[in-house]
Amino acid sequence: MTFSAVTILILSLVAAVVVAIGVWAYSTANRLDRLHVRSDLSWQALDAALARRAVVVRSIAASIPVPEGRALALLADTAERADRTRREEAENALSAALARLETGRLRPQLVAELADAEARVLIARRFHNDAVRDTLALRRRRPVRWLHLGGTAPLPTYFEIAERAGAVATAPATAPVPADRTTPIPDRARTSARVVLLDEDGRVLLLRGHDPAAPERHFWFTVGGAVEGGEDLATAALREIAEETGLHVDRDHLCGPMWRRVAVFPFNGEVLHSEELFFAVRVPSFEPADDGFTDLERRMRLEHRWFDEEDLQALVRSGSAVYPQDLPELLDEARQIAARRRQPEIRAIH
Repeated sequence: MTFSAVTILILSLVAAVVVAIGVWAYSTANRLDRLHVRSDLSWQALDAALARRAVVVRSIAASIPVPEGRALALLADTAERADRTRREEAENALSAALARLETGRLRPQLVAELADAEARVLIARRFHNDAVRDTLALRRRRPVRWLHLGGTAPLPTYFEIAERAGAVATAPATAPVPADRTTPIPDRARTSARVVLLDEDGRVLLLRGHDPAAPERHFWFTVGGAVEGGEDLATAALREIAEETGLHVDRDHLCGPMWRRVAVFPFNGEVLHSEELFFAVRVPSFEPADDGFTDLERRMRLEHRWFDEEDLQALVRSGSAVYPQDLPELLDEARQIAARRRQPEIRAIH
């Protein structure tokens, strides 16, 4: 039995299509698995942040009059013990009680702890909902549903919780201003996505610029910038990488957020209250481009430079301003997270 050339060609094309579908299905299933793991881990982080808030609330309850304190402690206990299906309702009841709480009568330490706990919940919820959105977007695609690539894993669910007005704005701030100046009152607040961009040798990419309103003030900082309307943190981080370096990074390669930094500082004629969330990503060495710089960034006269650990330590010893301030000590942690040897847990830095 012999086959004609046309038959062989058709069979080859069919085989190629089958192989292509198989490769796509395999890679998509693996990506779905990673997204489900990300959703599970983000829920664990959110659960831990909510539990920490409950601990702080019980401390507050112990410091206020008994009837009100007992009711507040009961709400915290109920929220912490609620199962997943009733957790939102219980946590929102606790949030409503905290919204009515007069923080002016609390000790400053408790106010600061509550602000920090609520800020951690806000970040963890945002991170969790981002993970849920990405997972659902892939799970709901028709080819994925037709081929049952999601398996039997349950669909992750969003977690919506009311946030007390000003919770983040009242969080402790680290101001990168001279020590002899009093901390200024912010003109506006912003959330920023920043990236510790590492190459295969473990070097970190920093930018150097100056304040357009104060050209004598130079400083080094990581890639990143303010989150724009409609963006989540990861989207903003990827956009900033592309704009400030010319490099386009796959979302799956981005690790984090891992650190949180709150700072109040003067810039370009105004005072900013900035909440910064840091990601880590490892990429092959490349020459950064400045084609995507904004007008403001061009007025800052930005320049790029790669730093290894020794160079970074020398830069700090020279007295140059580097943000975040803890970067030399944090560099190894960022490397491990970028190499996915460590699962990031959001923590405060300076």
